[in-house]
Amino acid sequence: MIQQEEKSGVVGNSDQELEFLLSQGDGIGPEITAAVGQILDAAGVRMRAIPVEMGEKSYLAGHTSGISPEAWELLRHHRLLLKAPITTPRGGGYKSLNVTLRKAFGLFANVRPVKSFPTILGGKPMDVVIVRENEEDTYAGIEHRQTHEVTQCLKLITTPGTDRILHYAFRLAEARQRRELTLMVKDNIMKITDGVFSSRFESLKADFPSVKTRSMIIDIGTAKLAVRPQDFDVVVAPNLYGDILSDVAAEVSGSVGLAGSANLGVTLAMFEAVHGSAPDIAGKGVANPSGLLQAALMMLAYAGRREAATLIENAWLCALEDGYRTADIASGKEKEIVVGTDAFARAVIERLGRRPKELAEAHAVELPSVEPSLQYAALKAAESKTNTSKELHGIDIFLHWDEAGRDPNVLGEKLMQLAQGRLALRMISNRGVKVFPHGNSATVVADHWRCRFVADNAVTHAEILELMGHLVKAGFDIIKTENLYWFNGKPGYSLGQGE
Repeated sequence: MIQQEEKSGVVGNSDQELEFLLSQGDGIGPEITAAVGQILDAAGVRMRAIPVEMGEKSYLAGHTSGISPEAWELLRHHRLLLKAPITTPRGGGYKSLNVTLRKAFGLFANVRPVKSFPTILGGKPMDVVIVRENEEDTYAGIEHRQTHEVTQCLKLITTPGTDRILHYAFRLAEARQRRELTLMVKDNIMKITDGVFSSRFESLKADFPSVKTRSMIIDIGTAKLAVRPQDFDVVVAPNLYGDILSDVAAEVSGSVGLAGSANLGVTLAMFEAVHGSAPDIAGKGVANPSGLLQAALMMLAYAGRREAATLIENAWLCALEDGYRTADIASGKEKEIVVGTDAFARAVIERLGRRPKELAEAHAVELPSVEPSLQYAALKAAESKTNTSKELHGIDIFLHWDEAGRDPNVLGEKLMQLAQGRLALRMISNRGVKVFPHGNSATVVADHWRCRFVADNAVTHAEILELMGHLVKAGFDIIKTENLYWFNGKPGYSLGQGE
């Protein structure tokens, strides 16, 4: 039985057979999976790869998640999954398989190491690990069309989800030589959602005094990562930013085809290449297997087979040193040997047991166990429940309204007449900008209006419902509502721009 261990994640007896699920994916997936399997076999890794079918075939068989019931059953009973890239069919009705797996199995930590090899592949020096929150943010996929003109996507950030990814990132940074951690958020604009990341990050610093920290705004932070990647060690970010950052970092390193990633949870750890299924080159035998190989090496290290991981990575580095390139990383230099997928795998196999001369020798990324981070988040959640007060102070009522030339003053006067009792109309905003009272006539408006009603002190749900009843009776189309709460005596909602 695979056991959890504080330092190394999932470990077991390295002499035992390593059992894991293997999805060969779509597009170039079968080709690179076969190449990686040949390398692992040649390195003497004792393993049992259990095939699991997921992806395009499952989608087209009618499983909208891309995962058949049989595959779900296998996933529930195994701890490790090595997954090649998956193709999601075009058109509506299909959900991302990756997002489904991450959320269904609580794979909250996406760890993406990115190294560059400037002396042989060019580019800038880089040895960065991107730690990406993996379950929340806009990737919850909660979207609605609300009016003729307006759609929305909900950005959901929870304190437990934030606590566990930040705690894990601190622990991963603590295990590295540089011990530096950079938070990247947009808390100057999204002061509540991204503000959760910033405040929880600040509160964790005292628990990790050996880790040097800094916080950066995501836009300038991404630019600096692209220009001076050597200035970064470990970077942690919410889901969407982390996804973008890791792809930028991979491209800056030389090719997204060189990067692998780990998706870590309690019951399952999934390892995959960062790149997609590349159907345009599928079947041509030219794909780079390095990304999936790096994912497999992360899996080996996580499962306590660090010697095997080091042996293979050193051989891979030697192949690069000797000039072997797949097309995606070839630069046209005279000494390069441009080869296909299988030939590149053979070049790695032929160098097993060798150590690189020019490049630094392999060192597997330390992937701590997720359990302490989950325990930390649970403890903080329990403390929050006992120390947080909550009061209802009003409501934002969103209307689909397209009358009177979209004059916000007309809408405002009507709503003020309907507001009876303690709830008064505070303001109306359109696309986040206040347009009533005292709006700017130059503001461009859509058919989607946020109408904020607040009271001087706490109100009841019955009062909220009574107000909504007045609006419905007057013929207004209520498309969405958001209750306005105060927590510990402070508003739990943002002001409208200009409010």
